[in-house]
Amino acid sequence: MSEVALYEAIAQAFVAEGVDTIFVLTGDGNMHWEAAFSATPGTRSFHVRHEHCACAMATAYASMTGRVGVASVTCGPGLTQIMTALATATAARVPLVVFAGESPMHATFYNQAIDQAPLVKGTGSEYVAIHSVPRALSIVAEAFHLAKMERRPVVIAMPLDLQRTKISQAAPYQPSALLMPDVGPVMPHPAYVKAAAERIARARNVVVMAGRGAKAAGAGKDCEALAEWCGGLLATTLPVRGLFDHNPRAIGVAGGFSHQATRAAFATCDLVVAVGASLTNFTTDGGALFPNADVIQIDVDPRGLKHGRRPAGLFVRADCRTGVATILDQLERDGANALAPEWNATALAQATRDEPADRAEFAMEPGLLDPRAVIASIDRHAPKDWVYVNSSGHCSWFAAHIRDVMAENFLTIREFGAIGNGLSYAIGAAAANPGKPVLLIDGDGGFMMHAQELDTVRRYNLPILFCILNDGAYGSEIHKLRADGLDDHGAIFGRGNLARMAEGFGLRGAVLSNLTELPSLLRQFQAGEGAMVLDIHISDQVTSPVMRRATAK
Repeated sequence: MSEVALYEAIAQAFVAEGVDTIFVLTGDGNMHWEAAFSATPGTRSFHVRHEHCACAMATAYASMTGRVGVASVTCGPGLTQIMTALATATAARVPLVVFAGESPMHATFYNQAIDQAPLVKGTGSEYVAIHSVPRALSIVAEAFHLAKMERRPVVIAMPLDLQRTKISQAAPYQPSALLMPDVGPVMPHPAYVKAAAERIARARNVVVMAGRGAKAAGAGKDCEALAEWCGGLLATTLPVRGLFDHNPRAIGVAGGFSHQATRAAFATCDLVVAVGASLTNFTTDGGALFPNADVIQIDVDPRGLKHGRRPAGLFVRADCRTGVATILDQLERDGANALAPEWNATALAQATRDEPADRAEFAMEPGLLDPRAVIASIDRHAPKDWVYVNSSGHCSWFAAHIRDVMAENFLTIREFGAIGNGLSYAIGAAAANPGKPVLLIDGDGGFMMHAQELDTVRRYNLPILFCILNDGAYGSEIHKLRADGLDDHGAIFGRGNLARMAEGFGLRGAVLSNLTELPSLLRQFQAGEGAMVLDIHISDQVTSPVMRRATAK
């Protein structure tokens, strides 16, 4: 039996878990493990400039690939830097494994020592310390199993000195895939299928709404068939925007980000069939989106209370594809005929494409662009087969109204409301889609929070187009301050030249002040190498509908 250092064995355990890509900032606590992992043929390591960004990149990578994302940081200050990224991944239910160091077990003094577990657990993530050499590899498998089963981050922490312990490799590593239970599809109870079919048959104006569960289960076609049967409409939650855009019944995103025509359709519907959608406060717009509609929720793990509200009147516990298909079969067995809808579904859906998402008028400053017009131009001119990343902040409402991008090419993670992640998410999306152009829409405030990662973009020659809606401020804050009659100076920073900054990092940059220039700039990006930053100067007077509702007196 050959002897290896424990860190080498653990690195190979990650490889055995199917990990081939990690995002890492190297320090004392993880450098041996990272070096061993990177020495393995077929692996990629993205070395970044900030620990938070390593974790955020892994979050985006996991969201786009459906695999466990992996990041690595050192102990102490390296780990404390990732708390916001962990909280965001936890809120978004993204499975991550973070390999981190811990202070040496046998040192009398270590200046970076800190009690790490309470910090990690405070974010909702799990903390697993490896303090036993005989159990070290089984703990790795348990951590991956937990991340997959509970869909949340797990931090594996290991003391520096213990990592160097020599072990004999006697038995092959048993990966977590062997621990995953094979339970088959979750079949709905016949009585609840019957009740759902009866409600659908009685309804006139039905919206079938799909969430991440529907996309993951491949239930899109079944949702479309149900909408067709009842003459209904199709909507999605924001994270799976675009799932139905090919269908003439699609009305776009449900929730606070809905198009004005989408809101009008929801206001008149009498039944919402939510498939794999948890009906959060965002999706229901705080209960205001469809207050008069009956709701059927089809989900493998339904909840009777979500964000302070009962989300549905009828719950059908089933995996999404089986649940919808079984209800359709029941409608056919019953010989039920759908009631004639009171609306013209396809006309309503077409209105979400033909009409502006927001008609409000604003007195804008000369020489600045309306962010709604910017997004409409990007929608018109940018290729639809690129990967699109929508960040957080005030700008995110505008970016949500690009259509015809397939759900698998769209990424947004907004659950924790943290800005400053967009650049990292774009890098994670690029890593998940090698060679494919990525288009990020972000605000200047969030973009500047981790602008150092433009160096990471340059070093790895990633084809990312950064479309920065630059209002010279933190947009959400200035609109809230103004609505409350307060001075907004603390949220205003001015429009620095982001294009010149990009050039300083060795990237291409341009200031966009006239929308007629956009098609040419898009061609320049496609024709050139690597990334490009478009500094788009927008008016800070244009307030999104979701912000206007939030600040209404």
